[in-house]
Amino acid sequence: MLPESSAAVVVRVGPEALLAEIQAGLHTYVADEPVTAGGQDRGPTPYDLLLSALGACTAITLRLYATQKNWPLEGIEVRLHHQRVHRLDCDQCEQPGQMLEEVRKELRLLGPLTPEQRQRLKLISEKCPVQKTLTSGALRILTTVVE
Repeated sequence: MLPESSAAVVVRVGPEALLAEIQAGLHTYVADEPVTAGGQDRGPTPYDLLLSALGACTAITLRLYATQKNWPLEGIEVRLHHQRVHRLDCDQCEQPGQMLEEVRKELRLLGPLTPEQRQRLKLISEKCPVQKTLTSGALRILTTVVE
């Protein structure tokens, strides 16, 4: 059982479709899979939601930093792409541990920023809490079955 103080997200999937209803606090939204994967394509995929969390955290972190520094950052666009890539060009790349999950993150920083400010914002973007969680290597997921 999750501690009462935890911010809970509840996800429900019915007996037939892959459509997942997600309840996060007061917000309800859905996730689904593409038709080609057996879904109905009625919402973003779970990986889309993961990238959305990283993109939102990145943009919010940059907005907070630029505002604190009083920099002329007029807008932020974060474009993300997830793929699996081979660790090495090898004969046994289908074996466990030979693929690497990779996220490409492209920043579009709008406004009359100096090259130094743009470079600093790039570095700050890598310090958003969601990115730090995903790349820490210390994330532990504990699973229990409850009745």
